[in-house]
Amino acid sequence: MEEPKEPPKAAEGGETPKPAAEGSKAAAPPGKPAAASPKPPAPAGGAAVPPAKPAAPPAKPPAPAAKAPVKPEPWSSPLLDELQKRFPGAIREAVIFRKMPSLTVSKESLLALGQFLKSDEGGAYTLLTDETAVDYPKREKRFDVIYHVYSFQRNDRLRLKVLVGEGEKVPSVTGIWPTSNWLEREVFDMFGVVYEGHPDLKRILLPDEWTGHPLRKDYDILRQDDAWVEANLNIKSGQ
Repeated sequence: MEEPKEPPKAAEGGETPKPAAEGSKAAAPPGKPAAASPKPPAPAGGAAVPPAKPAAPPAKPPAPAAKAPVKPEPWSSPLLDELQKRFPGAIREAVIFRKMPSLTVSKESLLALGQFLKSDEGGAYTLLTDETAVDYPKREKRFDVIYHVYSFQRNDRLRLKVLVGEGEKVPSVTGIWPTSNWLEREVFDMFGVVYEGHPDLKRILLPDEWTGHPLRKDYDILRQDDAWVEANLNIKSGQ
């Protein structure tokens, strides 16, 4: 059996060493602070460097090219062939515009051609949906008189157009399409186009005594029939 060892003796004149406290560790020596990052060299002459400008925004894409205007195109159909066969020389132009056929016809053939179009053989265009005019004051044939007809049987529309000069009369189609009665009166009222054979051709919107036709291009929009306004409304010009 081994004999227990004696604890070490302190050196003469010295103190007996004490054991280190439980769990304690020797403190590490403080480290040196990290060196600061080097400064960028100053520019020559000591001038301050301006901050960098932000990047320019990306250029906008070019605008899409404008679409070309829709133009009338030549029209052909079995109906047109039949009309040209029955009425030689009556059709001056046949075009289609925005899916609607349009025939420019002579004034002399209007009634015969319209009567045929209303028949079953001609397409049964039994309803006149609209009748109007357009004024071209610099043209020899100043007015386009326009008819829109509809076929219930074919579910189809057709435009007829007649060119009329200043002072010329155009045949009334009231005997073919009765709906034209008031429409022709309106065209007479607004444009001054005279319909030959109309049963009651007179103004429909303006008083009978009114001077001028307001939808003509040479009718001054600021001008009124001063005499009528003063006589009927007791308002003098400029008041």
